[in-house]
Amino acid sequence: MTAGPGNALWSVWSVLCLGLATPLAAQNLVFDIAPVEACIRAGGGESCAGRAAEQCMEATPDGQTTVGMSACLDRERKHWDGWLNLVYQRLYGELAAQDVAIQSSAPKQAPALQEMQRAWIRFRDARCSYEATQWGGGTGAGPASLNCHLHETARQMIYLQSSRLGE
Repeated sequence: MTAGPGNALWSVWSVLCLGLATPLAAQNLVFDIAPVEACIRAGGGESCAGRAAEQCMEATPDGQTTVGMSACLDRERKHWDGWLNLVYQRLYGELAAQDVAIQSSAPKQAPALQEMQRAWIRFRDARCSYEATQWGGGTGAGPASLNCHLHETARQMIYLQSSRLGE
């Protein structure tokens, strides 16, 4: 049996090679979250979102390809997601403690926060799915969706952080 296109072994090998392409591209990223962190510390708010991804796309070989853009956007998105989860957990804990301490008949804040966050996740996912559809199935849909997730997550983290600080 000869190896080549149309051969079952060739098909398996091709799938395995394609599956390895993204992790290898991600390993070569030139990514630094420091510009975003500095922007946040300086009070830059939502304008901070995307800065590390943009620099990554410029500095990474093939960073302007669909795979490169996706890897850079996803790396920054993961940072914002981690920050969001941390801020949410802290705020939820503070509100739950206040709900217990106040012993009021007023609506409880912690469950309201939880429901709001669940609704926000549904909104974010729907919005970013819609964003991807605007690319008509083209290769830009992936980066567009990731960019949307990055910015929506950043916006929500900043909102929750300002709620936590009473701003």
